[in-house]
Amino acid sequence: MSQRTDSGFVSSLGKGDTLHQQVLAAFPLCRISEEDLIQNPQFCKLLATLSQHVDRTGLTQHLRRDREKAERELHAQRLCWLRAESVHRVLREIVQENRFSKASSALTAEDKFCSTLEQCLMVAQCVKQMDVSSDSGEDHSGVLGLTAERVLRQMPSEQELLEMKQRLPSELLQHLKKKAVSILTYYQPEWENESEGLRSVKLSKLPELLDAERKRAKSLAEKNRENDVLLQRQTHAYLSELLKCMNILQRLVLDLRLKAQKDLDRKKIEYFEAKCEIGLQKIRAEMLEVQLDTYTRDKIAAHKKITEKLRAELKSSELDKQALESKLTSFQIYGQDFEALAEEYSRLRQEIATKSWALKEFST
Repeated sequence: MSQRTDSGFVSSLGKGDTLHQQVLAAFPLCRISEEDLIQNPQFCKLLATLSQHVDRTGLTQHLRRDREKAERELHAQRLCWLRAESVHRVLREIVQENRFSKASSALTAEDKFCSTLEQCLMVAQCVKQMDVSSDSGEDHSGVLGLTAERVLRQMPSEQELLEMKQRLPSELLQHLKKKAVSILTYYQPEWENESEGLRSVKLSKLPELLDAERKRAKSLAEKNRENDVLLQRQTHAYLSELLKCMNILQRLVLDLRLKAQKDLDRKKIEYFEAKCEIGLQKIRAEMLEVQLDTYTRDKIAAHKKITEKLRAELKSSELDKQALESKLTSFQIYGQDFEALAEEYSRLRQEIATKSWALKEFST
């Protein structure tokens, strides 16, 4: 079946999907991605050629046949060993259950059977431990000088062995049936109170139930492995895409840094302008507050009176100025002779003032 499946898979190469996807499907256990195959085309061709000679696990047809044969032989040997080991363990369980369930010291047929069985098991175990390999030619002495022949002498009598062998199949069948019922009630607790006949019918279906459970567990394990491989691939692809996005973002940051810096500087300038304007408004408010504190109502009233007085004096001065200007204009009518007379008059007045001061000084 596996050979036909692999051959069908090999024949499907080159059809439908791309070569990269076919190679990934042919080697599911290899941790490679489609990007790796794209970057290494020769390696991709090598894997595509190799997929026509090996299966999904990497084995050739000859090695696969040898492995399957070895697996069948190993399975047969393990099955034989498992049967013998299972019977041996069931027999030991029978002995242990009888030992722990003893309620009196009276020897019954059940106790005699279990005692004979326990003695046989003990002797067989001792002989097995004392047995040496037939390949060795050395003389091996047992523990305390015992040999297998001497241990075999401790076997029960022939009559006891015969009685034990006659009863052993029924006891073994009864114990196995009891264990089967325990397993059945474990999987289906509602069957515990069923009748004996119905329970026997359902016991016949127990192997199918266990086989179905085993197949389901195996299928789930296989599905988990496939999901694990798929998760690893998706994680690798996700990390690759994330790295690409980070590179793109880094390039965008480097390319747009100047533009962002320009906008940031403009916003800073606007911020400082607004801050300066607020500072000026605060200064103006402080100046107005100082003026309000300086110029009270009384001071303003006094300033108004002073202003009115100064305006009256200014008006009087303007009237005097106009009168003097009119006189000056009337004097200017006389021309340059008047100016000479005026200068002479001024000189004479100055001399009179000087001589008056000198006369006053001499008289004192």
